[in-house]
Amino acid sequence: MKGASILLAEMIPDADWEARFNKWYDTHHIPTRMSAPGFVSAQRYRDPERSNYLAVYELAATTALATPEYTRIRTQPNVETKWIQANVQAPTRYVGDEIADLRRPDLTGEPLDAPILYAVFFSVPDERVADFDAWYQGEHVPLLLACRDWWMCRRFLIVDADPQPWTHLALHYIGDEKAFDSPERAAARSTPLRARLAAEPWFNASTVVFHRHGRRFKGRG
Repeated sequence: MKGASILLAEMIPDADWEARFNKWYDTHHIPTRMSAPGFVSAQRYRDPERSNYLAVYELAATTALATPEYTRIRTQPNVETKWIQANVQAPTRYVGDEIADLRRPDLTGEPLDAPILYAVFFSVPDERVADFDAWYQGEHVPLLLACRDWWMCRRFLIVDADPQPWTHLALHYIGDEKAFDSPERAAARSTPLRARLAAEPWFNASTVVFHRHGRRFKGRG
């Protein structure tokens, strides 16, 4: 179900046609993409604080976005798709290549099916990438994974960003929201190395918590 790359897309529908939006997404938008080669699976999420929806598409590679089939899907939308895409608010689109997959060694289930997804975006200057990676992957994530409800962290290098120029993304798959208040997370956020990086002007992450919405869709892979 997991791919080597991902496509993330966010959309916010108006409350008075949110049900219409969800029907379109589940019965047309995702199924048409699952028919394209290179699309492995897709899972939808919703921000519990507002009607902000996220779809995470698992791709065999970013080349899945350059096939004739996907190009036709994107450039030849039906009438309903045109209307919804013209009326949703704050659409975003990010494409990333996975650079790390870190998870608890005692997991017995599929971490991709975690009920909570915590997305963390950074814009890291080229000259700070090595130090950032050493901190995030070598210290930060291992400390988080000491919490039993912190199931997995996948890290991505963003290769296509719209609208924000993010360069790095971490997707955290979490079993229970109590993980956010855990002593393990507190420890991960209070190390000397993190404090040094946090003092630099670029260290301003964008974070969003999503709840899983609906079932996982399977594609051609």
